[in-house]
Amino acid sequence: MNKINTRKLIFRMIMIISLIVAAYFIIPVSVPIILAGVTAFFLEPIVMFFKRRWKMSRKIAVAFIYIVSVILISIICYFTITQLMSQIILISKQAPYYISKLSEMWLNMQENISKYTEDFPPEVSTSLQNTTMDFIKKMEESFLNFFNYTKVTAFFAEIPSLFISLLVYMIALFLFMLDLPKLKQITYKYLKPSTANKLKIVLNRLKGAIFGYMKAHLLVSFVIGGVTLIGLLLIQPKYAITMTIIIWLIDIIPFLGSIIILAPWGLYHLLVGNISIAVKLFILAAILLIIRRVVEPKLMGDHIGLSTLPTLIAMFIGLQLFGVIGLLAGPFVIIFFIALKETGIIKLNFKI
Repeated sequence: MNKINTRKLIFRMIMIISLIVAAYFIIPVSVPIILAGVTAFFLEPIVMFFKRRWKMSRKIAVAFIYIVSVILISIICYFTITQLMSQIILISKQAPYYISKLSEMWLNMQENISKYTEDFPPEVSTSLQNTTMDFIKKMEESFLNFFNYTKVTAFFAEIPSLFISLLVYMIALFLFMLDLPKLKQITYKYLKPSTANKLKIVLNRLKGAIFGYMKAHLLVSFVIGGVTLIGLLLIQPKYAITMTIIIWLIDIIPFLGSIIILAPWGLYHLLVGNISIAVKLFILAAILLIIRRVVEPKLMGDHIGLSTLPTLIAMFIGLQLFGVIGLLAGPFVIIFFIALKETGIIKLNFKI
């Protein structure tokens, strides 16, 4: 009997190790398919809403939502690609002007540094000038390294691969949306009724949390957009509306933020000698950063079902451990843990 149990244990361990190894190699190349499955899962409530509200069949509801999604993605891709190509062509045409402008800025900056430090002791003046020049040199090297020929050509070489991935994603999304009820039935068939019920509770909890996160993130972005518009109307009225729209669109993307626009803009004005505008832009960037750090945890907590303190702790620890991914995933890990605890999968009934 012990030999049979040992064999079963060894077999299970081999199966688990095989699955882990397979996942390690298969998951990285299956990202478009995995994303399509996840997207279909979160679009399912919309499909069900259309079915109930307008008495549609599943195929018609899926087709309608899919077509709308394809149109939106196509519009975004079209404008992104056309804007990218037009900007590249424009930059290549205006490259001589930008080079001369940068040379001008470099000379102006050297003059400004000499002017501002002329009353300092010689040692302090020399040290400040050297430090500033070293900083500018490093920035220049970083800029040139970022936009070097190899990286640019590598980026363009990846475009066909990205297009294929997008095509696979769109096809897989449609198929997942169509067959999701069948896939659920197949999955639940291999689970005990109690396990299936627990899994449904956990998935519903996570689904609600993700929709809450998206809603909260959108609300934060609207707050950021409003403050940005007011700030830019006071600082640079001429570009206020255009730059507010750009900053708002970038701020919606979790991995980026308003500072990615305001910091370089402020640095440009600092280099050309517009100290007042540069300081105001840096202050606006700082205000927006503070608003995001203060308002975001509160809104996130309210909409995903956590209090502000656990949300803040989860976001901070996630950021420290795993960077931006951890910042986004931290609250969901806690929600997942709470859902497992509520369903009885994890039991923590102990006292110290």
